[in-house]
Amino acid sequence: LPLLLLLFLSSALKSSDASKPKLPGHTHLNSIRIDGDISLGGLFPVHARGHDGKPCGELKKEKGIHRLEAMLFALDRINNDNNLLPNITLGARILDTCSRDTHALEQSLTFVQALIEKDSTDVKCLGGGSPIITKPERVVGVVGASSSSVSIMVANILRLFKVRKLAHV
Repeated sequence: LPLLLLLFLSSALKSSDASKPKLPGHTHLNSIRIDGDISLGGLFPVHARGHDGKPCGELKKEKGIHRLEAMLFALDRINNDNNLLPNITLGARILDTCSRDTHALEQSLTFVQALIEKDSTDVKCLGGGSPIITKPERVVGVVGASSSSVSIMVANILRLFKVRKLAHV
């Protein structure tokens, strides 16, 4: 898990325009994904608010990185204790809010994508075959966000899809 954190931070620091999605209205997803039988979501202010049109600024060690590390540590401890959840592995999808309520709201939509039914019956590939669509993983609950304004906005979206939210302090 420390390696995952290091990769997350290094990819976040190298967020060049070439690595960003080209879809309108989408920002770069700084995220960690850990596979498991059951996935939890996480929203943490790993970066400060960005300036000059950038959603994310510099790293926030105390309030961002430490909270992220706490969730990774808890997942690691739970997954390594066979008495707590026998034969079940917890996974995670952790996203960076960049200390912005609007960015956190956009990021939280990632958690509900798996719950939205998509009709792709009329979509065909150039060869006439059906496209391969990978469905995002379903999260059963979300830990975060840290500020009240962000937490309230995210909770309102998640509540519509019956995804539980746990606030942290």
